[in-house]
Amino acid sequence: MSRATRTTALAGVAVLALSLAACSSDSGSGGDAPAPDELTPVSVGYIADFNGASLVAIADEQGLFAEHGLDVELAEFTNGPLQVQALGTADLDFGYLGPGALWLPATGQAQVVAINATGNADRVLAHPDSGVTSLEDLAGKKIAIAEGTSGDMIVSMALKSVGLTTDDVELVPMDPSTIVSAFASGQVDAAGLWYPLVDTVVAQVPDTLVLAENADFVDEVSFPSAVVARNEVVAEQPETVEAFVAALREANDFRHENLDEAVRITADRLGVDSGAATSDAQNATYYTSAELDALTEDGTVVTWLTSLNEYFVDAGKAESTTDPAEYYQGDLYVAAGSGD
Repeated sequence: MSRATRTTALAGVAVLALSLAACSSDSGSGGDAPAPDELTPVSVGYIADFNGASLVAIADEQGLFAEHGLDVELAEFTNGPLQVQALGTADLDFGYLGPGALWLPATGQAQVVAINATGNADRVLAHPDSGVTSLEDLAGKKIAIAEGTSGDMIVSMALKSVGLTTDDVELVPMDPSTIVSAFASGQVDAAGLWYPLVDTVVAQVPDTLVLAENADFVDEVSFPSAVVARNEVVAEQPETVEAFVAALREANDFRHENLDEAVRITADRLGVDSGAATSDAQNATYYTSAELDALTEDGTVVTWLTSLNEYFVDAGKAESTTDPAEYYQGDLYVAAGSGD
């Protein structure tokens, strides 16, 4: 598929549900980057918040993609499932998923090529006029969620923790930005959302109640976010994947060592105030690439993904899941750092 056809296809998806803002890489560090006609074109999705965009924003701004022989076209999405949809139609090569969307690679629809962070960005929120003051009060109430996302995940986990199921409430699927407006106007009683959208909600409805967050469930499930690749790209273009991951590793270490600068770069990319990106960054744990190597080699990452697999089956997101050792390309991640 040509790059022109790929852009047209993405625009078509946007008409249906996708908030897309594609832009070519315009980084300027240069360095020893190959000439433009020697670069391999790849398309990469991201979500417009710090965790969903920081790695690609840094790699682009610092010229890391070009240094590793890649001509990257970036495309903005509103959530992870839409990116996997685009992967499935070959309109995207790589994308970003929060923990709630990792059921997609767990069911064979993508390959995890890098862990981004572990997070505590998700919240179950209650509107102050809803009469809801506890999780138990959610019974019979309208709860807005973006299906298949971490906001969906935190709601189902919170309900289960007090003996409720999704059958005991009225779930209202919405796009994340629509959830904000619906909550602010009192159209729903509660919502499952994540930072920085939580900040937006609280700014509009100052007395919003937080009923649950990821930290409440860390004894059961870890909450990793990840970068994923199209199955065919991993199988047929391993050198491209390794080059992409090598650039991400450098961006990851830059972010770890220069968080304030990473916030600025990402905010500039997204065209938002740095305060929103800072708030988002404060709700995650970031690791160096060497630490992620160690967590990969000692089996910790597979343990994180296994606990999510168990949740996805229990929550009805999947009838069965694949062994994480088969869809997490940990060996590739470590190998991409061999030249560090």
